[in-house]
Amino acid sequence: MPLRQLPDSDNLPALNPAYVRQRPALGLGPADPAPRILLLYGSLRERSFSRLAVEEAARLLGLFGAETRIFDPATLPLPDQVKGDDHPAVRELRELSMWSEGQVWCSPERHGQITGLMKAQIDHLPLEMKGMRPTQGRTLAVMQVSGGSQSFNAVNTLRLLGRWMRMFTIPNQSSVAMAWKEFDEAGRMKPSSYYDRIVDVMEELVRLTVLLRPHTVQLVDRYSERKAAGAPVDQETDLSPIASRSQALVL
Repeated sequence: MPLRQLPDSDNLPALNPAYVRQRPALGLGPADPAPRILLLYGSLRERSFSRLAVEEAARLLGLFGAETRIFDPATLPLPDQVKGDDHPAVRELRELSMWSEGQVWCSPERHGQITGLMKAQIDHLPLEMKGMRPTQGRTLAVMQVSGGSQSFNAVNTLRLLGRWMRMFTIPNQSSVAMAWKEFDEAGRMKPSSYYDRIVDVMEELVRLTVLLRPHTVQLVDRYSERKAAGAPVDQETDLSPIASRSQALVL
């Protein structure tokens, strides 16, 4: 099954509890059920720093009240390799994306860009699938790990892809330079400003996911899609003109 189990899910040795808000989204929207976050990483190495960074992110998200699932791309075929995309890993990835309200994408930077594995996972997510949209309206946090000096090439590309997939990519992001220095032998991230930034990013992701949760349907309601689907607006139940007039009177 292409889901990774999260080891030591409650163990956060690099986190200083004195400065932690365990419910960063409190008061921003309905917190029940827990925000559902899917995490993707972009390397199959045994010691994959993008996977290790995603695991740290998942632990933090759990602390902040979210439910997380980490997709394991080890058995994922290349896009268009399997006729009709009829492959268990592809089906699982799409089901997980449909399940999610928000996502975390973390890629290594390789040759100045995201990895092919990272792109393959995104390419397996169609904009539309049997009337459903696996990515549209979801929040997205982007991260990258680098073997050398700090760079933002991968996160910039992930932002572009998130926009293309019609996701709400949050302002904050994480770029971990010389990642081989930032993790101990057990694969846990050491205390550092890089770790602190991941904490910041996951806080923000939870906040914006909860904040947008009541409005997602309205935010992705598009004229072009209503027209293509032949779904005219019912003028008797459309309250937007009334809301516009009320706003004008207030101003």
